Amino acid sequence: MNQLELFLPCAAGVEEYLAGEVRRITGLPGADVMKQRGGIALHGSWRQAMQLNLHSRLAQRVLVLLSISGYRNEQDLYRAAGAVAWEAWFTPRQSIKVEVTAQHSPLNSLNFAALKIKDAVCDRFRVKAGGVRPDVDTRWPDVRIYTHLSTDTCSLYIDTSGEPLFKRGWREDKGEAPLKETLAAAMLAASGWADNADPLLPLYDPCCGSGTIAIEAAQIAQRIAPGARRRFAFEKYLPFAQHLWDAINAEAANAELARPAGQKPVIFGSDVAHRMVDFAQRNAERAGVADLIEFRGGDALQRLPPCAAPGVMLLNPPYGERIEVAGVAGARSGAGRPGARESAQTPDGADFFQQLASHWKKNYPGWSAWVLTPDLKLPGRMRLKESRRVPLWNGPIECRLFRFDMVAGKMESDRRERSERVP
Repeated sequence: MNQLELFLPCAAGVEEYLAGEVRRITGLPGADVMKQRGGIALHGSWRQAMQLNLHSRLAQRVLVLLSISGYRNEQDLYRAAGAVAWEAWFTPRQSIKVEVTAQHSPLNSLNFAALKIKDAVCDRFRVKAGGVRPDVDTRWPDVRIYTHLSTDTCSLYIDTSGEPLFKRGWREDKGEAPLKETLAAAMLAASGWADNADPLLPLYDPCCGSGTIAIEAAQIAQRIAPGARRRFAFEKYLPFAQHLWDAINAEAANAELARPAGQKPVIFGSDVAHRMVDFAQRNAERAGVADLIEFRGGDALQRLPPCAAPGVMLLNPPYGERIEVAGVAGARSGAGRPGARESAQTPDGADFFQQLASHWKKNYPGWSAWVLTPDLKLPGRMRLKESRRVPLWNGPIECRLFRFDMVAGKMESDRRERSERVP
């Protein structure tokens, strides 16, 4: 278990940040951490696999590669799965689920491919365990087996995570279309907010929803492991050693920082829906960071800065089903329609993003704003010039994380420019 081939899938655009995170968690040199499309591959130990599950904020899962072989048909998949020593990982008393993904596979049915792999696993246990085979549970399996098919290659993995790693265990209250914790962590990584900053700059999410960005930031600031409040699939596997896992958890707990008594929060969130503010507060309590964040109600177009500049705003502004999060921008003029993000309007018919930019330029000089959006023309619509644009994916949606720097006096210069253009 000291030379496992690990693969950590992640959202597109996050590979570089995940590689750096993996190096920090494992202590491995850069050459041993290999970026691939959609994830990171490395050779690591069983202990490092557990550490990655506990500490990674950016990975979706931690997979162990057990087999890679060529194939031409479903029978080849059956032989490949049947050759893996599954009995070294789990027993037939545990339930399984097989999932298959493919890229340019010649097979006609991925469901049939998954069925053949499942049959191979069960048949191997039937022989090895005296006729006993594991049950299949497609909802809450003990063991998840992942197969990836390329044009001619079959890769078989066992998942050590169980539930995807974005499920931290603290977000029980959430609204519509919540931002995944892994994407919030990627936004924080791309912004560089927590890099070499002592003290940390104030961080503010004016469309905080259930508080995901603020809570992720607070846990990062306090060095709280993202997986400290959840369980993992590897705890049910045969290589699992409780004493080793206890030691890893103790190291993580000892690394947490205690906030000095009386220190004011530097992380803020607001939302027009007081229901969402209540959700965010309860989630922060479960995450152990309630005293590090100040949540308040308030419209994104009206809220003034929570503290003096300089500061950082980080937000995933409302669109489609999330338009209501913006308050007066919450009229469902575009909700539920394709392109709703582009048609977000306030009740008076004005463009929400233009009004937001004007509000920022007037009231937030000295702040930088990082905005995640799939609208590549958003800077032009906001009449702002971005200083950075970072490609990120929100599930299947290609997005950009734009950085805008609010400069004192910018609003006045914009007014002069507009007046000079008027004939």
